[in-house]
Amino acid sequence: MRRRTALTVTALSAAVLLTACSADDDSAKPTSTPKASASQAKQVTPAERLAQLMITKADISGKEVQEVDDEFVFAKSPDEVTVDKPACAPLAYAMNQLPLGDPQADLTRYVSGGMNDPFTYITLTTYADGGAQSTMADLSKAVDACGDGFTAKGNSTSTYDSVTAEEPAAPAGDETVAFNATMTFRGASHTLHTQAVRSADVIAVYFSVNGLAIANAQPSDAKLSTAVVKLQNGKLG
Repeated sequence: MRRRTALTVTALSAAVLLTACSADDDSAKPTSTPKASASQAKQVTPAERLAQLMITKADISGKEVQEVDDEFVFAKSPDEVTVDKPACAPLAYAMNQLPLGDPQADLTRYVSGGMNDPFTYITLTTYADGGAQSTMADLSKAVDACGDGFTAKGNSTSTYDSVTAEEPAAPAGDETVAFNATMTFRGASHTLHTQAVRSADVIAVYFSVNGLAIANAQPSDAKLSTAVVKLQNGKLG
């Protein structure tokens, strides 16, 4: 949800090679070698890479792709979240647009078609070698361990009544984990859907919620937008 990773750019330093001239007794024969300088090369940082992979408004007709306002976040980092069952922490992070595991960078956007439509949140994270695989394994274990629900506290408190594995909205990548969670707010029941897709060292987490229904104490079952999930999966390769 936040771009906390500092951007770093490295460049190769330039080097100039000079050779002297030589001469014999009869005539001077100047010789030289051309200047050889290493061109400055900008490396794409993990944060820049995620920005290139994230879908934009230009990619999807009739939808808005927007940044998330920090004022309304559940927490600004995983460190600000406490979970009554530690094994369930990855689920709390996934459903609140917080990075899973120990990523090199993360980026969150949300896609909406209007106030009456459910929002689909997309959180992209990239990892060092092996980090993405272990992160997906931890998420899968959390789904299995937290079927009877859990409570997470950040800027507010969210109590999830149950967690159930489910079929993904759009299978893709090297592996996929999908689950739904139920919660009750002001007497109304809500079903929230989450899907994580790993493509090499990048993980995309999709989460859907009908905020208007929750605010109005109306039951909701906000399905993930298959079109959005397929579009973003396509950009991951």
